[in-house]
Amino acid sequence: MCGIAGIYHFHDQQPSEHLIRSMMDLIHHRGPDDAKLWIGDRVGLGFRRLSIIDVAEGAQPLSNEDDSVWIIFNGEIYNYLELREDLLSRGHQFKTNTDTECILHLYEEYGTKCVNHLRGMFGFAIWDRNKQELFLARDHFGIKPLYYYMNDEMLVFGSEIKSILAVPGVARQVNMNGFYNYLTFQYVPDPETMYAGIYKLPPAHSMTIPLGEQPVIEKYWDPMFEPVDRPLTQVLDEIRHVMRDSVEHHLHSEVQRGCFLSSGIDSTITSTLMRSIEPIKTFSVGFEGPNDETIIARDTARQIDTDHYDRIITQEMYFDAVPRAIWHLDEPVADPSAIALYEVARLAKEHVTVVLSGEGADELFGGYRIYREPHSLRYLSWMPEGMQRVVNKMVRAVPFSFYGKNYLLRGTTPLEERFLGNANIMTDDAKAELLRVSADEIAAYQKPFEIAGRYYDRTRHLDPVSRMQYIDMNLWMPGDILMKADKLTMAHSLELRVPFLDRKVFDVARTIPASYRIAEKTTKYALRKAMEGIIPDSVLHRPKLGFPVPMRDWLRTERAGIMWEELAASGIDPLVNLSAVEEMFTRHRNGQGDYSRKIWVLYVFGLWYRTYMRKQ
Repeated sequence: MCGIAGIYHFHDQQPSEHLIRSMMDLIHHRGPDDAKLWIGDRVGLGFRRLSIIDVAEGAQPLSNEDDSVWIIFNGEIYNYLELREDLLSRGHQFKTNTDTECILHLYEEYGTKCVNHLRGMFGFAIWDRNKQELFLARDHFGIKPLYYYMNDEMLVFGSEIKSILAVPGVARQVNMNGFYNYLTFQYVPDPETMYAGIYKLPPAHSMTIPLGEQPVIEKYWDPMFEPVDRPLTQVLDEIRHVMRDSVEHHLHSEVQRGCFLSSGIDSTITSTLMRSIEPIKTFSVGFEGPNDETIIARDTARQIDTDHYDRIITQEMYFDAVPRAIWHLDEPVADPSAIALYEVARLAKEHVTVVLSGEGADELFGGYRIYREPHSLRYLSWMPEGMQRVVNKMVRAVPFSFYGKNYLLRGTTPLEERFLGNANIMTDDAKAELLRVSADEIAAYQKPFEIAGRYYDRTRHLDPVSRMQYIDMNLWMPGDILMKADKLTMAHSLELRVPFLDRKVFDVARTIPASYRIAEKTTKYALRKAMEGIIPDSVLHRPKLGFPVPMRDWLRTERAGIMWEELAASGIDPLVNLSAVEEMFTRHRNGQGDYSRKIWVLYVFGLWYRTYMRKQ
């Protein structure tokens, strides 16, 4: 696990060594063990290392035998030992025992198709000196980040946006289209960022920049669900086998490792399977009150016999961490649980360098409660589409609320017009009242359902549950779940590994029928059944909690006044109608509604704006 940064000049000019070092210094936290760079031709490659595999010889940038191909690589390749054996049999010569060198030789063997052979998480850049060609790639699920900026003179790229901002000429300007959609999604969907001109390379995409030609961005893999009818017993056997295999592959390292352990099934599966292989340390955090996850996690740790550590996050600790977390995130991600992740990573780093975690299980196996909605709306599914629209229009016209009104509205609204993923914070109408922009400007922004529409268009052949999972796989998971997972663990120089997000695991999950994913009034049914007798019974059917941050209650205390003062002083008033925001605070404190999610989205944006837009 490391950090990369680089510059490619389109014309015959060498990058500045001082500038590359400045980019590297800003991501010291990603790789405190070593820092090296290489400059040649018109490219400069910088690397910060967190030593995990081949600690003695694994320095980067790394070249092949004749220095004709160079690489900087952030991530881990879990099938690299198998790849290495195959490449050796094909005559390739290795000088290290690293997974990095495997990618180099795969590139020599297969060119840009090398990504198809990789099982792992990665963001890397390869410079081919013979072709004078730069090749960038990001892993299948988007576990590792890769950002870029391009103008007529150069391409700048890196693991974090802050490195790109260090380059002269890169302007700090809010991407208003990104901001508009952030207010709905609570993150900026790929490929945009909150910065005008800076982009994310989306998951499962590569970029090739041939000499003298325009960059070519290609999608090399698609996480499409294709359910296959087969006996449930067969599905359960497949899940058990592939999860054990994935956890085993994710354990390869030369440093101490542990596992996050919450009250839920996903981290318990990961911890239990890991514990069946070796003694481990587990880590959890919680908040004071009735939903303190550490109590449950501590009991689970006792049952599976781990060396367990936990910590209670107070309100003061939480808000002290917010500015640091926002700096590490680079762009606003308004998920309140992000701070809990930041704190559990800080706890884990006191004991280990690598942690496994349960991200991805919900998206692959159908774990969110919202996925049960198609089943609950089945009583209205008999209506023809035309009748549904008529009923929907009639119900909307009723000026008062009545029992079942929301059910009728959702049941007569097509899935493509009601589901955007796990967050849907503000409507377009609410944003029109909040933003200080003209109606013409708002009309020009790409709307949230237009963004989701490109994924809905690909899944017309699938059942509603699979379509919802596909939306989350492409939007929510890389935009929120994996963004914060990478940035807030690397903030503490801690490598996070996610065995659910493994190509072989997905090959099983994608074929599970929807009736096995959502069944018997529960979610992740097949996964739960597969783990019977493996994980403690007390965890198997426990409802999903996530990190239950008590933000709603905190915003009815003196903390709300502090947050409002910080937001009012953040400098966002040219973009946002602050009087409308102040009204949200007042109504929330007076018990006139729950505005906690909307307030948090704006608060996080305000602190980000103060951190990155006002320091130029």
